[in-house]
Amino acid sequence: MPVKLSAFADEIGDDPHLQIKTLQAVNVRYVELRGAWGVNVLKLSSPQVAELKRLFTDSGIAVSCIASPIGKVRLDEDWDSHFDNFKHAVDLAETFGSGYVRIFSFYAPQGGRIEDHLDEVVRRLRQQAQYVAARPVTLALENESHIYGDTPDRCATLMQSLTGTKVTLAFDPANFVSIDVLPVYERCWQPLKQYVGYFHMKDAVRQPKVQAVPVGQGEGDCDRILRDVADTEYNGFLAIEPHLSHAGQFSGFSGPELFVVAAQALQALCAKAGLVVV
Repeated sequence: MPVKLSAFADEIGDDPHLQIKTLQAVNVRYVELRGAWGVNVLKLSSPQVAELKRLFTDSGIAVSCIASPIGKVRLDEDWDSHFDNFKHAVDLAETFGSGYVRIFSFYAPQGGRIEDHLDEVVRRLRQQAQYVAARPVTLALENESHIYGDTPDRCATLMQSLTGTKVTLAFDPANFVSIDVLPVYERCWQPLKQYVGYFHMKDAVRQPKVQAVPVGQGEGDCDRILRDVADTEYNGFLAIEPHLSHAGQFSGFSGPELFVVAAQALQALCAKAGLVVV
């Protein structure tokens, strides 16, 4: 089946011109928009949004997803203002013609345990899902460490609670490696694949410390997962999120040279799996 490669282009560098030049060099035609000019996507000014849209359009690049940090807040922080940020993310998705907004499933209140707050997590996710029900946007809920949806069983619980809504699971193999849920193929991919509608392609190893590596070179079982994807009718996005130089809570960095390494590794893995990149 044909798949589309996207990329967290801010990992290349802050300058959109450098981002575009590097993407074109490796034939990646989509961006998972997390930031430009060193500014998070939700904080871009209106002139910056207009300029970025013009640059992408003129270069033949489209935005696959608004890679927002929505949901990377504690449950005891102000929800109303955060929901306003979420609405802005949805507006940005429509402005850029993107069909997805990335979201997360919240940190525990100060001093609390996130596993004790399923009802509130689901309430907030349903409120977001209701907001996009009549809009041309799907929410891509990413598995991430230290939030409710970090382990495969809790991811499944959330997705079952959101049945019938426009929420899909954004599957990140490396994030499962980082919390030591191995093997990823059997313990994470197999029980969750029915919910997956988007991929963040990042791989990692645990020793001598947890660190990101090009896909196929770590413990994320990316090769086995992509072979399964090739046997399905999936024709969506595989977003390159390398983190090969630096990984932070809200962003990562690779630089242009390492980004090319990451892109070529994913393209080779797709070819090996029988996936046609379009």
